[in-house]
Amino acid sequence: MDHPISLTAMAVAPRARPSSYPPVFAARMAGRIKRPLGDAFGLRSFGVNLTELQPGACSALHHAHSRQDEFIFVLEGEPVLVTGAGGETVLRPGDCAGFPAGGAAHHLENRSAAPVRYLEIGDRAEGDEVFYPADDLTAVREDGAWRFCHKDGRPY
Repeated sequence: MDHPISLTAMAVAPRARPSSYPPVFAARMAGRIKRPLGDAFGLRSFGVNLTELQPGACSALHHAHSRQDEFIFVLEGEPVLVTGAGGETVLRPGDCAGFPAGGAAHHLENRSAAPVRYLEIGDRAEGDEVFYPADDLTAVREDGAWRFCHKDGRPY
């Protein structure tokens, strides 16, 4: 398959399915739009998304990865970075944040009246486990896809 060398980020179509979370959690991702830039180039080792959060939206459920490093760079707006033990930081355009594998749980919230846009970058490590401290949910990356379970191991 041929992939472009360059493109206009906003020309990349948003993901057809706004969230891969089980339906009970996916509804909480309303107002989040992800444009999979890495996929548009055929990148396999890491992903890059141009993500937009409408007012009131959040980036993800509060989570931490076992193997995946994550990085974000704020382009527009002022998201609130929510971390570990209740820490909160307002980020502004030009700010960035990194989340090493095994680090603190985190997510972004748009508490403002204007949209937020940021780049998110993460590797695609097989066997990565995701922990969701506030929800009855775990995930494991297997064969390039996420498998979701309850914390007791029952599948969704």
